[in-house]
Formats: sequence, structure tokens, C-alpha cells
Amino acid sequence: MKKGIAVLVTSLSIVSVLAGCGSNNATNEASQKPSTTPAESKNTAVNTANTKKVQLTLWHYYEKDIQDHVKKFNESQNEVEVAPKFVPFSDFKKQLTIGLSAGNLPDLVLMDNPDVAAFAAMGLLEDITDKVSTWADKDQFFEGPMKSGTYQGKNYALPFVSNCLAMFYNTELLDKAGVKPPQTWDELKTTAKLLTKDGVSGFATSLAKGEEGTFNFYPWLMTAGGDPNKLDSAEAVNAVNLLSGLIKEGSMSREVINVGMSDIEKQFAAGKVAMMINGPWQTSSIQKDNPNLKFNIALIPKGQKGGSVLGGEDIGIVKGKNADAAWKFLSWAGSADAIRTYTKASGAFPPRKDVAADKTYTDDPSLKVWMEQMQFAMPRGPHPKWPELSTALSASVQAVVTGTKSTENALKEAQATVDKLMK
Repeated sequence: MKKGIAVLVTSLSIVSVLAGCGSNNATNEASQKPSTTPAESKNTAVNTANTKKVQLTLWHYYEKDIQDHVKKFNESQNEVEVAPKFVPFSDFKKQLTIGLSAGNLPDLVLMDNPDVAAFAAMGLLEDITDKVSTWADKDQFFEGPMKSGTYQGKNYALPFVSNCLAMFYNTELLDKAGVKPPQTWDELKTTAKLLTKDGVSGFATSLAKGEEGTFNFYPWLMTAGGDPNKLDSAEAVNAVNLLSGLIKEGSMSREVINVGMSDIEKQFAAGKVAMMINGPWQTSSIQKDNPNLKFNIALIPKGQKGGSVLGGEDIGIVKGKNADAAWKFLSWAGSADAIRTYTKASGAFPPRKDVAADKTYTDDPSLKVWMEQMQFAMPRGPHPKWPELSTALSASVQAVVTGTKSTENALKEAQATVDKLMK
């Protein structure tokens, strides 16, 4: 198992604050980091091998791999030359907003997938619906990644890399207790309670305030059959009650409301947590913190259905730029061969079903689970006011698990906020 998921290193990304989930540490691990400043982008032509190439600029916040990857595209044809330019993740959205006002923007932008809807609503991104509709590869993507690049039923970006959350479990603790990884909510409650003893919590998932808490709650809302726009629904109530119930029963420590995913990883690596929800970027951290720990991966237990949350990046074309030349790069970057090459080099997850069916994933038990979990990974939103929606959702969960409000009242207040944001 360890050999298989050892390839899932820190190049994976998650959430606005998590670059594709919530804490600064998680952001650093889940995103590829940068080191220079963006340059002004202009469409120009350059002589390359006696052929004039349209020169485009791609803004990104990755630290490595992207330069070599783009170079492969540039060498694959004689029409378009793409120059990657780094912008720090902490400054990325600000620079795009400033650039939109000043008219100083790149031609292409790689961004955290929850941000696509906001920038589409601002008029920054080109509507590529017509191009996507005639693209032969469009149906090869998982549902969640493809949906993350949409706004109001139109396509504004294509998935580049993806990740999700799944359940890590301590194989020795489960074997000792004579239990298997839980597959349903009822099994989770029973198994977590059974494993809670001798200073060990049976289960943990971060419910910290903010985006990280929302990111970790989202899978439960999805498995419940819930909708982030209908927080006063019975499904949302069930999801909150499941987690608050685990805390009340003592199967999950109350500290989960104050700690992030990296903190829970430390507890898991120390053998103080038997099962946890976390992301693939934590695999290398666990192996570093406790090389002798035996652990594996399982799907998040089902409620009404399977569910997880989507992290990762999409690439969009900036409106008013050379859309045809940019699409040539974008469709190449979304192709099976390009994604296969990049994910192999970076350790990221493919957003395409056909690449996920490669032996690289199907022959390794743990990677096979991750790819199965990806089928259920849904994007946050998509909505231009996702940060505000996320805050309302996180605050309602916090109010319940801290005992300051009933589940029904907390979610009704959250829904009132959602209704205002939707107007």
C-alpha cells in the first residue's frame, strides 16, 4: 500500500484557503509553490524554427513540473508558444482582479477550481462552451472535475489535476478489534465506538472554523444526498447530526472543532486516531512521521450514496485574448496523453476516467480506491459567492458541534444567509 500511494506527494492541490482545504500547512502541501513575479502578458508572434508562433502567457502558482510540461506542448507543434509565469498563491486572486481592471492579464490562467465561477461572473474568463461541446474528449472526465469549470450552465475552464478526500485507517487497530473499514454511516458509528479506547479516538475529521471545516464537512453532505444551496433540508440535518453524534458518544474528540487536517494526520500517525478523513498529500507525511505505521485507504462511508469533495486546479482562457490559440493549448493540456504525462511526473490525480483506468491505478489497491473515490468527488459550488456560502455552512456546523444551537436552528440561519446570497 505504501509503495503505491507514495507517489501521491505534495503536488496535489485543494480549496481556496487550501488551494484546491483550509490551513496554511495544508495549502503548502496540497499546492505546488512558486517563486517569481508575473510578467505582463501580450499576444505576440515569435520566430521559432522558421515558423511564426502565437505567443501566449499562462499564469500559475505551481512550484515545479509545470515548466517542463508546457515545454512539451511548445515542442509538439509550430503554431503556439506558451510561457508559464508564476504568481504566488497568496497573491493570485488579487493579481487577477487588479489585472482585470488594468487590462494587464495573461492569456491562460490555472486556478483553484472553486474560484472559476467567481472569475467567470466577473467577466475574466472566456465562454468555451461551443469549443467544449464539439470536443471529442469532453465525456472522458469525471463528473465533479468537469462541473467545477462551469458557471450558469456554461463552460469556462477545463480540469487539469484533481484530488479528493477518503478514509485512512490503522490496519493493526482494526485487525486487533476484529473489524473491517466501515462502509455505511451505521457501520461507522459502531466501528468508531468500538475502536475508541486506551487513549485512542475511533474517528476524526477536521471541523475547524472556515474553509477547511467546510471542505471536510462537504463529503458528509454529499453522501447524505444533500445540496449546499438547501442547508435546511433533512439531508443536511442528518449529515450534521452524524458528526455531532460521534462527538457526543466520545467516538470523535471534541478537539476536531479546533484542529486542521495536518494536526489530525499527526494524531493518526501517532496511533491516537484509528480512522480519519484526509487527503492523499498526507500519505508522505504519515510515512515520515511514523515509518512503521501500517495503514490503508477506504471509501468514505455511505449515507444515501457515495460522496467526497473535489480539490485541484482548472485552466481557463482569459476573455478577449487569442481564444483559438489558447484553446489549442487547453485542449492539449486536457488530453489523455498530456494528463497521463503530468500526473506521472507530479503525483497528482487525473480528472479523466480513461487515465484513471490505467494499470498505474488499477493494479495498486490504494490508488484504485482513490480513483473510485474520485467518481464521487463534487466541487464546492460552483458559485461566485462560494467563500460566503462556505462561511455560512462552516458556522452552522460549528454552532451545532459546540452545543450553542440546535441542528435545525443553526441550519435555518445558514439557509437564510444562502437565500440572501442567491438573490
